[in-house]
Amino acid sequence: MGITKTEIFTDNQNRLASIFKVLGHPARIAILNHIINQKACICNDLVSELGLAQATISQHLKELKNIGIIKGTIEGKSVCYCIDEKVWESIKGELAYFFNQDVRVDKCC
Repeated sequence: MGITKTEIFTDNQNRLASIFKVLGHPARIAILNHIINQKACICNDLVSELGLAQATISQHLKELKNIGIIKGTIEGKSVCYCIDEKVWESIKGELAYFFNQDVRVDKCC
């Protein structure tokens, strides 16, 4: 398998690709939806809420935390996470900028 040549792409392109990759899994979307719907940090058991294994949830939380969209702490089995509002707004802006590009063409194939 070849390696991805991320250095040939702009920082913005690499950042957007990372965001899309992380948000491209339905479990991560479900985790974000759950946190958003709580309107507070969550410190409860996501396993019972989402029906996924603890190891699976931990991996998804790690990916979300890696792009900064959530922040939180882990103390033993106690995990508290919330949306990082600054990063959330930044990602909203990046996605809006990307999707607001004019794609009209004179002729279509």
